[in-house]
Amino acid sequence: MKLPPSDHFNGRTFFNPGSRSQRGLRDVLRWKLTSRPARWPREVPLQPVVIPPAPTGGGLVVTWIGHSTFLIRACGAAWLTDPVFSNRIGPFRGLGPRRVVPPAIPLAALPPIDGVLLSHDHYDHCDLPSLRALAAANEGLAVVSPLNYRALLKAAGADRNLVELDWWQSCEGPGQTAVELVPARHWCRRSPWGTNVRLWGGFFVRGAGRALYFAGDSGHDPALMAQIADRCGAPDIALLPIGAYEPRWFMSDAHMNPAEAVACHRALRARRSVGMHWGAFQLTDEGYHEPVEELAIARDAAGIAPGDFVALLPGESLVID
Repeated sequence: MKLPPSDHFNGRTFFNPGSRSQRGLRDVLRWKLTSRPARWPREVPLQPVVIPPAPTGGGLVVTWIGHSTFLIRACGAAWLTDPVFSNRIGPFRGLGPRRVVPPAIPLAALPPIDGVLLSHDHYDHCDLPSLRALAAANEGLAVVSPLNYRALLKAAGADRNLVELDWWQSCEGPGQTAVELVPARHWCRRSPWGTNVRLWGGFFVRGAGRALYFAGDSGHDPALMAQIADRCGAPDIALLPIGAYEPRWFMSDAHMNPAEAVACHRALRARRSVGMHWGAFQLTDEGYHEPVEELAIARDAAGIAPGDFVALLPGESLVID
């Protein structure tokens, strides 16, 4: 990778300006040795799913498939965010965290997919088997990612229509949409080696007078959220992480908690927000229902109407006319 140094790239690796967003092996060992994770259900049954029809005109329909995977339909195009359909996530088949809730829409039942938004390389967001299946089933599949993903995605055959963006760069997407990569407070690594050799970020998608913000993964940074709102405007829908946040001493650099997600919703001036990144995989110590319960408490404390920041069930949709 030959890139000029910048305020978030030192010539070899990417970094978060003014902050630290990854922990070392010593931190991981401390967490695992002191962790008291809550007991999760082994399996949560999936409720029947009814997908609304595709929108017309300037409409926008967002359906939560699970974790950070959404089906987004707008401007005559269908997008997936961070598509993860595997039963387990990790570097080896059969190992790694197991799904508690299956994907609300199986891969085989998806409508034709025009594009994928890929926020970063962690296994619970960048699942090569899912990308391989999507690329095989959707000729011409467009993938938009941060910088330096081509070699990784080539292994899944998902690099044919790949666009790699730096922070604040934009490209044209399917359905006459404009896609912009925005900063996030996170990090990248898929093995003990190669920390932060790939960039991470969130996405702003605009089309037909509507705007959607997909945060990917991010620690809370009020100044960054205000900057995104100032540069990109207020989104009609913000998809914000509310899970995988305990213990705070370990997770706060890279994952916001529900109260911080509420603050993010306000800083973005979002019309509506949807909580994500909870309930599918037990990644951290909080209980299965805690993100939703804590979201309700934080939302009430901030005076935000329940319908303005929702935690959907897998398969549920939010429609913006």
